[in-house]
Amino acid sequence: MTKFTTHGSAAPVERSIDVGNDHKWSVPTETPVAFVYNKRNYAVMLATPADMEDFAVGFSLTERVVDAPQEIDAVDIHQSARGIELHLSIAPEKLERLDIRQQRRNLVGRAGCGVCGLENAETFFKKLPAVCETPADLEMDALTRALGDLRAHQPLNAATRTVHGAAWATRDGEIATVREDVGRHNALDKLIGALARAETDMTAGFVLMSSRCSYEIIEKCARVGIEAVASVSGPTSFAIAKAQEANISLYCRDGKTFVRAAP
Repeated sequence: MTKFTTHGSAAPVERSIDVGNDHKWSVPTETPVAFVYNKRNYAVMLATPADMEDFAVGFSLTERVVDAPQEIDAVDIHQSARGIELHLSIAPEKLERLDIRQQRRNLVGRAGCGVCGLENAETFFKKLPAVCETPADLEMDALTRALGDLRAHQPLNAATRTVHGAAWATRDGEIATVREDVGRHNALDKLIGALARAETDMTAGFVLMSSRCSYEIIEKCARVGIEAVASVSGPTSFAIAKAQEANISLYCRDGKTFVRAAP
């Protein structure tokens, strides 16, 4: 079992700022989060300073640093008002694999981009593993139910009207877990981390994203075996292609209903 240790205090997840005329806005906090594996600097993401245990596990899985949560021995979370450092201890063989990948890649992420610093464009076109033989079929009632309930599970977005949400819903549309972040891919990493830590069967439900579905959403889901994704906005062409490649059922909202975009 992974040991988590937290040091210091993180910045609040939202702040009140004066915009003049005695009017204030509540805005989400965006802070640097550094991932350090066995003292190797790997990435710095701009993220909402919440759910760092989930972020550490989910990011490590979707970045293929580890293949299972149990391969992370410990996570030391160092928090301050200026940022967060996640110091992860992983097995030597996983570190060796990471070092090889680091020779080809220099990743610096930000809230709006999941591939900043990618040096080798061929990485985009590596075939994703098929998550299942037969694509999952979601009922329209389940998709509509999950969408209708999503807002009630996003307290930070209710306060700021700014952040993304990634939700895990059962096949009948009941929302079980939600994570929020200024970055949609960060929110998904946090959700995946939460599901992995709870040993959730990732074939037993679907992911609902409050944002558009871009290719990295599909890629992250494929890496952990999620079979279906729904998004409140339209997908990109590359997301559709990747969903077809991975046999992930992709549903996107079209007005008041959902349409199936792939496969």
